[in-house]
Amino acid sequence: MSPAPPTHALWRPGVGLSLWFTDDAGAPTSTPSDTVPAAVATLIDGRTLRRTISVVVAGSTVRAGTITLGPAATVELLDSPTLGSAPGGELTFYRHVTQSVRRFLTSGAVAPSVAWSGGAWTVRWTPVPTARWRTWLSQTSAAAPAVITDNGGAEAVEDFCHEIVDLTCRERCRPVPEGALRSPFVRSLLPDVGGGVDVDRAAGAARAWDDWTAAVREGESSLVLRLHEPTAPTDPDLVEMDAERWRLQVCRRTPDGDEPVEIRRLSPLELDEVTTELAAAVRVFEPLTRADHDDHTLDFLVDTETVGALLDHGATALGDAGVGVLLPRTIAVATPSLSLRGAAPGATVQRSVMAGLAEIRDFQWQLALGDTVLDEGELRSLAEQKGGLVRVRGVWVSADSTALRRAAEFITTQQALAAAGHPPDMGELFGLVTGAGGPGLPVTSVSGLSWLDDIADQGGVRPTPLQPPETLDAVLRPYQHRGLEWLAHLSELGIGAVLADDMGLGKTVQIIALLCAEREAYDDPGPTLIVCPMSVVGNWEREIARFAPHLRVLVHHGPGRTRASRFAAAVAASDVVVTTFALTVRDKESLGAIRWDRVVVDEAQHVKNVSTAAARAVRAVPARHRIALTGTPVENRLEDLRAVVDLVNPGLLGSPSVFKARFAEAIERERDPDAVRRLSAVTSPFILRRVKSDPTIVADLPAKTEFTVRANLTVEQAALYRAVTDDLMAALGKVESDATHEGHRVRTVLAALTRLKQVCNHPAHFLGDGSPLLRRNAHRSGKLELLADIVDTIVADGERALLFTQFTAFGEMLAPWLATRVGAPVPFLHGGVGRSARDAMVEQFSAPDGPPLMIASLKAGGTGLNLTAANHVLHVDRWWNPAVEDQATDRAHRIGQTREVEVRTFVCIGTIEERIDAMIRDKRVLSDLTVTSGEHWLADIGDDELHDLIRLRDEAVGE
Repeated sequence: MSPAPPTHALWRPGVGLSLWFTDDAGAPTSTPSDTVPAAVATLIDGRTLRRTISVVVAGSTVRAGTITLGPAATVELLDSPTLGSAPGGELTFYRHVTQSVRRFLTSGAVAPSVAWSGGAWTVRWTPVPTARWRTWLSQTSAAAPAVITDNGGAEAVEDFCHEIVDLTCRERCRPVPEGALRSPFVRSLLPDVGGGVDVDRAAGAARAWDDWTAAVREGESSLVLRLHEPTAPTDPDLVEMDAERWRLQVCRRTPDGDEPVEIRRLSPLELDEVTTELAAAVRVFEPLTRADHDDHTLDFLVDTETVGALLDHGATALGDAGVGVLLPRTIAVATPSLSLRGAAPGATVQRSVMAGLAEIRDFQWQLALGDTVLDEGELRSLAEQKGGLVRVRGVWVSADSTALRRAAEFITTQQALAAAGHPPDMGELFGLVTGAGGPGLPVTSVSGLSWLDDIADQGGVRPTPLQPPETLDAVLRPYQHRGLEWLAHLSELGIGAVLADDMGLGKTVQIIALLCAEREAYDDPGPTLIVCPMSVVGNWEREIARFAPHLRVLVHHGPGRTRASRFAAAVAASDVVVTTFALTVRDKESLGAIRWDRVVVDEAQHVKNVSTAAARAVRAVPARHRIALTGTPVENRLEDLRAVVDLVNPGLLGSPSVFKARFAEAIERERDPDAVRRLSAVTSPFILRRVKSDPTIVADLPAKTEFTVRANLTVEQAALYRAVTDDLMAALGKVESDATHEGHRVRTVLAALTRLKQVCNHPAHFLGDGSPLLRRNAHRSGKLELLADIVDTIVADGERALLFTQFTAFGEMLAPWLATRVGAPVPFLHGGVGRSARDAMVEQFSAPDGPPLMIASLKAGGTGLNLTAANHVLHVDRWWNPAVEDQATDRAHRIGQTREVEVRTFVCIGTIEERIDAMIRDKRVLSDLTVTSGEHWLADIGDDELHDLIRLRDEAVGE
């Protein structure tokens, strides 16, 4: 069925395992090809095959240059992962034998023995010669490859097994200290210890071993059943399962071997013994009751279905009962697998558009047994069969019957769908190729389907090397250079990309490098549209001017933006157009009329809700290639990931409902690792994510130290806190009596959580009465008292800080109070600040003489800003979503930061803040693939659990 492997192996008793090699024509060669397994290549590296041996191959004796390995080196080779899962030929056989021997040892069927070897008595570990061992050994020897059978046969196989037994047992005794054993005999069974024994006592010990092993055989069955293939039919194709009969020949063990039973030569007593043993065998393997019998012998005549059952479980059951079963060595054992074949040779397959996978319609699934691809007629027969034993082109093949039937039915279904005009969409097809669907069989090859070939063959997208562009005025860090190569490779293939590096690792410069590289490689690659939040429009304009001043940039924003017919002309005169999500909606007709080369969506998590106008507008912009940039591919739930991937590769993960059924429910509810693996297989080729903890990146960033600042509530805060919790629990009691309470309950709980956060911040924030932050020069908030001390220290040390709050009202309270305290204006960046004022605020803070503090709302200041002038980050209140909070921290802890960054998170002791903080720390390990982040999950928990979370502990109020 398949060409012979280039590496051959032969165990020679008293010598070891000899390896030799053949060329493409099968002739011995002293120069092995580069297709030998990696483990073998390492062995022969720099060695000359000088020692030759004579080997019988196909009836002829040839001379082959070899290298020879002792028992320990042989086992090391067979166990090597670089040998491959299926090295082929004799190496596969010896590996299988080694693994089977180890299973026997695990069952304890081994004992010390004394034997004459190499001119001396030695102590060795030896398998106990039970019926099961002898049957297995006989079957294994019969199934050995032809080279082994023709060169030593069963005797060599048995010697190999005994060597593996002795070596393995000694290794398992390695933990036993030699000095702890007084007996020299027992010590000789340890590893690295000589196996000699007292000559005067050796002969008696050997006789005792022989007597003991003879006793093991007493009472055993002498029955052996040898299976013979039926006569091959003239038609080499598959045959009906019941059209032939196999002969199960009845034999008996004798000192001269296994001999067929001849009724006429048996005495009445012997005939009675044989028939009694046959009756016992029939009870063990019930399908024999339905077998026919030969008129002149005791042989069974069985159909193929029964033979399949014999191979599946019957031989093992009979062996356990002491009845040996010998199987034909010509029955091949094959693993069924699927392959996907694209257009016929000579056809043109579109390669440049990822979304155009729907255009690749000329493909078909194929089922293979081993290396043989089955044709239509064979598939039809397989779909109807009941067992796993089938004749394929003249050779009997044993395989998993259930897998065969499922695969045949799967291919038949796929063919019917294609014929009806409903082939799988891109996401379904890719999911099948990567193991995320289908009949559960591996897809071992993909041919003629463009980039899918590379993913199937190489386990993922493998970018081609690319030199950094000369026109880029920046030195890319190694991981940024890899990002450029990855983006360029996917762009060349037309595959959408999600660049999900941690905030601050330079996603912007990687995009700019890609634009520069393409303009060096192509005369006119076409314009790129960058869609981003308003807060980062200025950042894009500045970064392009800094790193690629030759690129022509058009900022499409504001009331004075270019409109109507002049817009197309302005785009034609530009390399890059930068606009906002809001304007993508307003100017969708103008943007949709341009043939964009690429759309880059920055902060792509802003369009994760596919039903919003902005999400629909961005998806409607036509482009050859799409890139999504996000530091948080999963913010709250896995649907976020699907939405971002769907933005650049429409249909890859299916619809929201399909994605939920395939992946989200299993991962979010059950943490199913298999579902995580399948999702990773489908998405990993299109998502590049590097985090700051990566060894290749951490050297480029200063350290980040995180602290939790624990504050007590004041008496005023504690009273307000208890009032809010009492009101909430009373309100929930009323809600429960309302038949339509579910939505009302969620709103009630979320409103109460917001009020509790406000209380923890400051009473004036909760009351909204305009009262001062301090009363009689005393702090009304434990948080602000600690904040004041920390800010004083930061400013006194000449350092600078970013303060984040999720509440605009609280930021407006803090700004004037802190400005008075530090003696300088404290800017407050929030959603109500216009673009020009925002840019000026960022520029002022980034200047060497800028203010020591900046306050930012978490939504407005948490993304897209470079604020490395600060080396302190203060989270005054919590968003309760680690991904969002980390994103805000990354405004300071990012490439360009030269000082160690200190991050302080404020938490009120004994309140819900402290308990949620602990829960977040426990869940942070799942932050890249988790749901229930943020506040909304709290609205779904039971009343008792909610009360336990929000109730005020005694330790909350300081003395």
